[in-house]
Amino acid sequence: MREEIAERRRRAGGVHGALEDAGRRRRELPQAINGAEASLSDLRHRIDQLGEQRGKEEVSLAKIEMRMEKLLESVMERYQVDLQAFEPDSHQLLACMMEQRKVMRSLERRRATMAAKGDGEEAEGEDGEGSEDAGAEEADGDDATLAEKVEEELENIELEDGPDWKFIETSVGELRRKLDAMGPVNIDSIDEYDELEERHNFVKGQHDDLVTGKKELLNVIERINKETTVLFADTFKKVQTNFREMFKELFGATAKADLILLDEEDPLDCGIEVIAKPPGKKLQSITLLSGGERSMTAVALLFSIYMVKPSPFCVLDALDAPLDESNIGRFLKVLDRFVDQSQFIIVTHNRRTMARADVMYGVTMEEFGVSKPVGMRLTSSDTRKGKGRTAASKAAEQLDSE
Repeated sequence: MREEIAERRRRAGGVHGALEDAGRRRRELPQAINGAEASLSDLRHRIDQLGEQRGKEEVSLAKIEMRMEKLLESVMERYQVDLQAFEPDSHQLLACMMEQRKVMRSLERRRATMAAKGDGEEAEGEDGEGSEDAGAEEADGDDATLAEKVEEELENIELEDGPDWKFIETSVGELRRKLDAMGPVNIDSIDEYDELEERHNFVKGQHDDLVTGKKELLNVIERINKETTVLFADTFKKVQTNFREMFKELFGATAKADLILLDEEDPLDCGIEVIAKPPGKKLQSITLLSGGERSMTAVALLFSIYMVKPSPFCVLDALDAPLDESNIGRFLKVLDRFVDQSQFIIVTHNRRTMARADVMYGVTMEEFGVSKPVGMRLTSSDTRKGKGRTAASKAAEQLDSE
C-alpha cells in the first residue's frame, strides 16, 4: 500500500506538472492569437492600400489612354496623319531638324543685323543706303556659309546618336505658333462676306433713317418749342393781367399782386414767383403771407386762370377754412361769376359756403355703425328760374328726378 501510495503520488506529481505545462501553454495561446490577429489586420490594411493604389493607377491609366486618344484624334484632324500607321524615318527627321535649325539661325542673324542697323542709323547719316546694301550682301554671304556648315553637320551626324528632342520641341512649338497665327481656312468666307455686306447695307440704311428722323424730330421739337413759347407768353400775360385785377377785387383797390418769371430766357422750364401786397403790408413773396392771405391769393390765381380757359368742373378742398367772414363774402362773390361756366365741388365746413350751394351732400348715420351718403337740394325751381340754370342747378334737377 505504501508503495502504491508513493506510486500514486509520483503519478499525481506528473499530472500536476502536465497541468502546469497545459496552463502555461493555454496562457501563451491568447497572446499568439492576438499576434496572429494583428498580423492579419496589417495584411488586410495592406491589401486595402494596395487595392486603393490599384484603383488610382487604373484611373490614371484610363486618363492617359483618353489623353492618347484625344491626341490621336487631334493629330488626325489637324495634320491629317494617322499615328497608328505612321512609320518614323530617322534620317528624314534629322534632315528636317537641321533645316529648322538653319532657318532659326538665319532668323536670329537677320534680327541681330537689323538691331545693329537700327543702332547705327544715327551715326551713319547719309551713308545709310550703302551700309544697308552691304549688310544685305553680308547677310546673304552668311546664309550661304551657314547652309554649307549645316550640310557638313548633317553629313557628320550618325543616326544612332538620336535627334535633339529639346530643339525639336522648340521647333514644333514655333511651327505650331505660326499655324495658330495663320488660323483655319474659312471655306464659306465668300458667302459670309455677302451676308455681312447685306447686313451692313441694311444697318447703314437704318442708321441713315435714324439720322434723318433725328433731324426731323429736332426740327419738330424746335418748332413746337417756339410755338409753345409764344402761346405760353400770350397766356401768361393774360393770366398776369387777370391776377392783378382779381387780387384787387378780393383785397381792395390798394392791393397789388404780380406774377414774375424767374428766367425770362427760358420761360418753359423756369419757375414762377407769386408776389402779393395786401393792404397795409409790404410787397413780399406769397410764402411770407398768413394762411388766409395765401388762400385768397390762391383763389385769385385760380380764377384768373379760369378767366383765360375755364374748366368743366373744379374741386376745392377746404379752401375757405382759413378765411374770416369778410373774406368768405368776397370768395362767394367771385365764385358767383363762374358758376355758369363750371361746376364747383367744394369740401367745406363753413355755413355761408353751404348756404350758397345748390346741392349739398353729406354722410349720416341713422343706424349706429351704418353710414350712408345723403344729398339735399337747397334751391327751389322758382329760384333756379329766376337765377338761371347753373351747372349745380342741373345737378339738383337730376337729383330730384332720381
